[in-house]
Amino acid sequence: MSRRRHAPPSGLLGLVLFLAVAAVVVWLLWDRIPGLNTIPRPDVATKPAPSPAATGPYEVYFTTPVYPDRPETRRGGIDERFVQFVDAATRTLDVAAYEFDLENVAQAMVRAKTRGVAIRMVTDSDTVNAVRDEATQKALKIVRDAGITIVPDERAAIMHHKFAVRDGQEIWTGSWNLTVGDTYRLNNNAVRMASPELARAFTDEFETMFVQKKFGAGRARGQVNPPFQVGAMRVQILFAPEDGVAQKIAERIGQATSQIRFLAFSFTHDGIGQAVLGRAQGGVSVSGVFEKTGSETRFSELGTMKQAGLDVYQDGNPYVMHHKVFVLDGKTTIFGSFNFSDGADRDNDENALIVDDPGFAGRYLEEVERMLTLARNPSSVRATPERQLPR
Repeated sequence: MSRRRHAPPSGLLGLVLFLAVAAVVVWLLWDRIPGLNTIPRPDVATKPAPSPAATGPYEVYFTTPVYPDRPETRRGGIDERFVQFVDAATRTLDVAAYEFDLENVAQAMVRAKTRGVAIRMVTDSDTVNAVRDEATQKALKIVRDAGITIVPDERAAIMHHKFAVRDGQEIWTGSWNLTVGDTYRLNNNAVRMASPELARAFTDEFETMFVQKKFGAGRARGQVNPPFQVGAMRVQILFAPEDGVAQKIAERIGQATSQIRFLAFSFTHDGIGQAVLGRAQGGVSVSGVFEKTGSETRFSELGTMKQAGLDVYQDGNPYVMHHKVFVLDGKTTIFGSFNFSDGADRDNDENALIVDDPGFAGRYLEEVERMLTLARNPSSVRATPERQLPR
């Protein structure tokens, strides 16, 4: 038996047609009528907004520690962004990680390995030998059980890198270690950059460690990589100890003409400190934040800068302020794994990037101002330091 739909009354049919036409007209003119596009479209409002630079040459991330840190609030951090970075790998992934205890990152690496991505890892031998650290050993076991090779540095100085290279096209680096503490307790930064040239430079550094098993001072000094163009940015990559990083940072600080802002987990290098003091004496505005742990020792540059009357503070995070950042004249940003110390300059495996671009610098200046505000109004609570200061 066939069924026929009853035709609607002519008046109702006209109303339906009118509403349909009106809807089409509104849709087509959505972005042309002032005020109309403030009303969310049903099919757009439910979609998460992409990160502003998600498809651009870079993304910048900062941690936002909350005290007290609780497992139930650990979500939305840099770790989740790095998992996305790993999940997007299609061919190769190299990871150089000073510390490593993030299970979600370990599982992402396993997923990548399962879909055919060639994965290699380098870490510090202290991390491998931390047998009482259950989270670290669990994360390492997940990676090893998937057949991913991990090469430790096997020496007293530290493999202090925190970088990854994906598919020979993009790099990830900064002050952020692949740990829960670095993600949800410490103030940190991380950057993703799309640049085959930068990827090649980081891959060369990685292979010196992974393939040649050469770390720190065991590597011969070579030619420093030339600056690369990444979108509108000029990016200089420096590796310690072979590239004389501290001297080059001091030279760039010495070129500052109006403003120096910095965030320093460990700041004991006299050459860099003298460069800051020299520009301050030349009339350049200086403000900075030191991590409290270690900053009251005779080795820290904090005391000297305070005596010179500079606008410097100990940080206000109850845990640890882990940044290693300079921003010069609102247009040059220096960041990476490199602490401003003799050990970082002479012994460790480190990286520092010098980026010339006002827009990029603006992102870091926002973080500097946030840290300065917190330092000027510190929390009365002080948690146990997360770690000893690296040499």
